[in-house]
Amino acid sequence: MTDSLHMRALIVDSANAPLRLASIQRPIPGAGQVLVRIAASGVNPLDGKIRSGQAAHARQPLPAVLGMDLAGTVEALGKGVIDWEPGDEVYAMATGIGGVQGSLAEYAVVDARLLAHKPGNLSMRQAAALPLVLITAWEGLVDRARVRAGQKVLIHGGAGGVGHVAVQICRAFGAEVFATGSAWQQGLIEDLGATFIDYHESSVEDYVTEYTAGEGFDIVYDTVGGETLDASFKAVRMYHGHVVSCLGWGQHSLAPLSFRGATYSGVFTLLPLLTGHGREHHGEILREAASLIEAGRLTPMLDPRRFTLQTAEVALGLLLSGAAQGRLVIEV
Repeated sequence: MTDSLHMRALIVDSANAPLRLASIQRPIPGAGQVLVRIAASGVNPLDGKIRSGQAAHARQPLPAVLGMDLAGTVEALGKGVIDWEPGDEVYAMATGIGGVQGSLAEYAVVDARLLAHKPGNLSMRQAAALPLVLITAWEGLVDRARVRAGQKVLIHGGAGGVGHVAVQICRAFGAEVFATGSAWQQGLIEDLGATFIDYHESSVEDYVTEYTAGEGFDIVYDTVGGETLDASFKAVRMYHGHVVSCLGWGQHSLAPLSFRGATYSGVFTLLPLLTGHGREHHGEILREAASLIEAGRLTPMLDPRRFTLQTAEVALGLLLSGAAQGRLVIEV
């Protein structure tokens, strides 16, 4: 039990330390901020990297409260906030990096620009699973590549967190979708409405020939990185094709891309949270996507197992081991 000035939160004290449930001071919203009572917190691979001390780009010093994705209810407003009211149900990617307290806690203060109304047909648990992967997929496909009807789009890693949302966004915009994965992921990818490509069995040349008559895909979204990005440069359509990657952090030869006369964009979803620039657009993306969600055209894929603050350690273990069967969420 905590008093009105404190709250429960999970703290990582040092690299690879266990999660520690503690009572800490409840935050107070400042100008332009909203205090959110958190109902659920999404779990992302970056949380595990921050915990292990291997995510310098996230600028989240330890000790820290982890958690970037949240869904909950507006509790109080800071000075100057006029677009929100106490009791509003919201979701956002807004915490847990850049020195900001994360969402594995009962409350968090959030920049009001990052918030959007929770889609009415989603539970808090479902909504908390979406923000990071949804914004990442949307920035690549809608903002950068301008996905539209009549295009052929290849999603590398179509069963993953970003990938399964990317497939659904493409279909919602009228594109024909193809997605790579392992054999055991075929049913899931096909259920999402994409043509499955087993990347273990088919070479780039094989599937480009089979599905595009050798022309290449109009858009290729790499959610895997490394050699998969190199493969993307070979799979894109000549002249008008566009490659997008949310993991283009290595050293790559641009020659295959240049020889096809195609273009490339990188997506770094954390940028608005780290710099303060473009935060309004994150809120806009979540609001625009809510209409697709409420129309039944975009649904998060959740692991059926349920977790609380007391069992969050198990959820992080599943994520790091690769044993998760969908998005993992901690219910607060």
